[in-house]
Amino acid sequence: MKAVNDAHELEYGEKPEAVAKAPGRFHLIGEHSWFFKDKTMSMAVNLPVYVAISKRDDTSIKFYFHQLNERKKASITSLKLKKEDRWANAAKAIVYGFTSGGFTLGGMNITIYSEIIPSAGFGITTAAKAATAVAIKNLFNLNCSDMELLQVIERGNRRFLQNNNYIADNFAALFSKKNNIIITDHFKNTWDYVPFNFEDKKVLLVDTKVPRVSVWNEDTLHEPQYALIMGDMRERKANVYGGWHYIDDVTDINEQLSVVSEDIRRKLLSVLYEHNDLLNAREGIEKGDFFKFARSVNHSHETMRDMFNISCPEIDWILKRVNELEPNLDFVRNPVTCGRITGKGFGRCLYAIMREGDVENFKAKITEFEKIFGFHPDVYEVEPADGASMVRD
Repeated sequence: MKAVNDAHELEYGEKPEAVAKAPGRFHLIGEHSWFFKDKTMSMAVNLPVYVAISKRDDTSIKFYFHQLNERKKASITSLKLKKEDRWANAAKAIVYGFTSGGFTLGGMNITIYSEIIPSAGFGITTAAKAATAVAIKNLFNLNCSDMELLQVIERGNRRFLQNNNYIADNFAALFSKKNNIIITDHFKNTWDYVPFNFEDKKVLLVDTKVPRVSVWNEDTLHEPQYALIMGDMRERKANVYGGWHYIDDVTDINEQLSVVSEDIRRKLLSVLYEHNDLLNAREGIEKGDFFKFARSVNHSHETMRDMFNISCPEIDWILKRVNELEPNLDFVRNPVTCGRITGKGFGRCLYAIMREGDVENFKAKITEFEKIFGFHPDVYEVEPADGASMVRD
C-alpha cells in the first residue's frame, strides 16, 4: 500500500483519495464454452492490480502505469478509444461505463500498479477494470449496486472497447472468495463457490512467453445453429450440478453432429467434453478427491490440444514434465499432479497443480525448457484470493 501511495504522490504531487485492488485470475476449465451457455470454473489469485485515484478540478483524466512508466491522458467529455493507449483504454472503458449509465464523474488522476503487465494474461486487464470501477464508485460516493457495477463494465467492454463481455472474467474479478473456486453459470448469469481444500498442493501459473497466436477464428463456432445442436444434446438431471448435463450415448451424439463438418464436429465435441470435465472437476473438489479433479483437468487439456486446437508444443512439453513428476504407472488413473493450458490463444499460459515437494523439481524442468526452446518463462506460486475491494491504510 505504501508503494502504491508513493507512486501516486510522486507522479501527481498528492496522495490518492481512493485505492482499490482486484485479483488476477485464470480459468481452470470452460472458458471457451460461454457462447453455449455452459459453465466456467475460475480461480482468482493473489496477483493483485492496484488502482489509486484522486480528484481533479477539471474534466481531464490522467493515467499512469507505474511499472511501465507510461502516461496517457483523456477527457471525460471526449473519451476516445485509441490503439496507442493500450492499457489505458481499459480504464477509459470504465469511465465510459459510468458516464454512459448516467453517473456523474469529475476529472481524475489515476495510477495503475501491477507487478504483472496486462499482456501476460492471468486476467490482469479485467482486474484493472474491476479495481478502477470500485475505486471510482467510492471516490465519487456513487449509489451503484453490484449488478449496476457489472453493467458499467459491460457497457465499457461492448460499447467503448467493442469487445465481447465475458461474465466469468467479471465475476471472478469482483466476487471471488479466498480459498474458493468460483463457477460461472452462463445460462443463469449467476456464480457459485466451491472451497478449494487441497492443502498439500501448490498451484503454479506459468507465463511461457511463447507468442500467443490464433490458428483458427473461434467466432466461426459461435453460430445459432451450433447453439441449437448443443442445446438438443442437453439432458435434464435433478441430481447434477446446474440441473443438466450433456448426453453420453455415442450413437445419439453422432446423430446430432452428423449435419456439421468434421472440423466443427470435433470442436463441438470438445465443448461437450469440457462441460462434463467441469462437472467432474467440481465433484472432485467438493469431495476432496484430488484424483478425480486431476483426471478432469488433464483430460480437459487433451481436449483443448487435440480437438479444440489451442495448445502448442512448448506448453505440451511443460505439461508432460508435470506428469512425469510422479514416475508411477498408475498416474493416468490416480494422478497426483495436473495441468492445462489456460487462456484464449494458441500458447503462452498454463497452470499446474502439484505436491509441495515437487515444486523445486518442476522449476528445474523450467530451466531445461529455457535451454531447449529459448523462451524464459515466469512462474508464480498462487492461491485463491478475494475479489475486488477498497484498500485502507
